[in-house]
Amino acid sequence: MNTLFIPYRGDIGDSPMLKLLKDADLSIRHFEAGEPMQSTAAMKSAARNSDGGDFTFLLMSNDTLIPGADCFRRMAAIGYDTGAAMVYSDYLHRDTEGKVTACRLIDMQQGALRDDFDFGLLIAVRTDLMREVADEMTGCYNAAGFYDLRLRLSRKGAIVHINEPLYTIEEQASGTSQHEAQFAYVDPRNRTSQIEMEQACTDHLKAVGAWLKPTFREIDTEAGRFDYEASVIIPVRNRCRTIADALESALGQKTDFPYNVIVIDNHSTDGTSEIIGNLAKTHDNLIHLTPDRDDLGIGGCWNLGVRHGKCGRYACQLDSDDVYSDNGVIQKIVDEFRRQHVPMIVGSYRLTDFNGKEIPPGVIDHREWTPENGRNNALRINGLGAPRCFYTPLLREIGLPNTSYGEDYAAGLRISREYQIGRIYDVLYNCRRWEGNSDAAPSREKMNANNLYKDRLRTWELQARCRMNSENKMK
Repeated sequence: MNTLFIPYRGDIGDSPMLKLLKDADLSIRHFEAGEPMQSTAAMKSAARNSDGGDFTFLLMSNDTLIPGADCFRRMAAIGYDTGAAMVYSDYLHRDTEGKVTACRLIDMQQGALRDDFDFGLLIAVRTDLMREVADEMTGCYNAAGFYDLRLRLSRKGAIVHINEPLYTIEEQASGTSQHEAQFAYVDPRNRTSQIEMEQACTDHLKAVGAWLKPTFREIDTEAGRFDYEASVIIPVRNRCRTIADALESALGQKTDFPYNVIVIDNHSTDGTSEIIGNLAKTHDNLIHLTPDRDDLGIGGCWNLGVRHGKCGRYACQLDSDDVYSDNGVIQKIVDEFRRQHVPMIVGSYRLTDFNGKEIPPGVIDHREWTPENGRNNALRINGLGAPRCFYTPLLREIGLPNTSYGEDYAAGLRISREYQIGRIYDVLYNCRRWEGNSDAAPSREKMNANNLYKDRLRTWELQARCRMNSENKMK
């Protein structure tokens, strides 16, 4: 008989949930009291106490599970037919007001190393493999136990997504805002759990041959002649409410070297072009570019900017919504390039509302990055931070993908494969959240598309690192 493990709640008696589960012909057990569901101890306990059917089901939530017709039978059948190590499915979500929403998940792939990958809340694991993996788990994690388990399972067999809504979750109220959830991995309060996740991911990368030693190629970022030492690159389309603030922030920088601002105006139609043009009349160091083509995303606009003949030695990011924290930012960035001798530097920023008032979680400084393991941990986290600043000749060479999401992450992963990435932990700009942001209140479909793309970037990068390590061994 297959076993279902559910959170310990004391005596759940004759609840509707328990009746539905009993009707499913399962052996129902609780995760042991006092063990966090995501812990190594909970995973080992479930493996040890499963009744020995082909599959062990894990309900990874305190919310109420309402299994659909044949939910458990369907998951087990697909798992058996495909030889999967683990199976998960789409589901329905009923909120506290009774509204039901279809939650369509995305397929697991080799580079889906995010510890927050959404498997839903009901997971089926092949019992024999779960026991085998549990015996191999050497960590003693409070938060990364399930993450460690599923990484190890992925090395034993496929993790299969059933794109059918097989169950409903009645969710309890949550006090976590969307911003807090999105940036949980950089919240200092979560630092201990993030260290666990990093260790589990590092062990996995070593096991699959993708881990990189802390040895880096050197690069001379001060070679060659440039008319400008730095350029601020600003792609923009239809940001008449914010572009003037961004440009005034960029043009008001104080430096001991010449710099310019390159705006790639991607065919704006709302008055943005006129605002830029008027400022260009009074600022000789403002370059206003309009692409000859109309198929460019943010990455394509960046490529156009950094390949312009007047682009400086270093290319510094400023989004058209945002403003630098003070007038010494560009000087500070260039000083750090000169000191650290790296081809890319990532700063820190503060989340604010449109008027500059700080909003949770506040400062995003990515202190999880370490010089020794940062480029490996970069395959786990969903971003490297901001603002991103690049040594122009190298960025011209590798280019950015012509997308409007993840283009900077792709460049950062590629650079980190060979080079050290420098950090500045001071706040360099204010990232303003408002209804016009491209990532403001994204739909589940958009979030899925974004996450799928970043998982694909990680897959390609992981494969490249495996190949590089293999080739290095043969030398």
